[in-house]
Amino acid sequence: MGSAEEAVLAPVDLRLAARLAELRAQHGWSLGELADRSGVSRSTLSRAERAETSPTAALLNRLCHVYGRTMSQLLSEVESEPVSVVRAGEQAVWEDKASGFVRRSVSPPAAGMRGELVEGRLTAGADIAYDGPSVPGLEQHIWVLEGTLHVTDRDVEHRLAAGDCLRMRVWGATRFRSPGPEEVRYVLVVVKP
Repeated sequence: MGSAEEAVLAPVDLRLAARLAELRAQHGWSLGELADRSGVSRSTLSRAERAETSPTAALLNRLCHVYGRTMSQLLSEVESEPVSVVRAGEQAVWEDKASGFVRRSVSPPAAGMRGELVEGRLTAGADIAYDGPSVPGLEQHIWVLEGTLHVTDRDVEHRLAAGDCLRMRVWGATRFRSPGPEEVRYVLVVVKP
């Protein structure tokens, strides 16, 4: 990996790569075994674990499913010890540049708590599809603050405008789409079953 590419990756991406490699090692899986379990190619997994690329939201979702974690749990594992008050400037921000998705852990998961609060932003035209939830039966509340968001769950598309809130339990594939013309900003409340 060249130094120019290293400079592009944020410190959280470097810690995330190390955590992904650590999780695979803890399970005793080869890259091939993880590829079979996740449906992600060995080369993509290898690049993500070596911090040669920042993983996409869809990739992290597949790995979270295999490891039985929410995306917030995984991301919180690469951050410092959780505290009661999370100051705005200290909230972990993760960006999937390829899909136009920015995720801020407003109140990240903590031991003994089942809920978390996330701010999501999708650029106009962004379209993210997830094969399934990281944890089956995950409860989600999506409150749109600005823009328009189309969420597909169980083959039903919900068209949400500013102020609208969608409540759902996620069992299968979902899709988040920002039709534009402006970006969409929303609050996501995630509650583990």
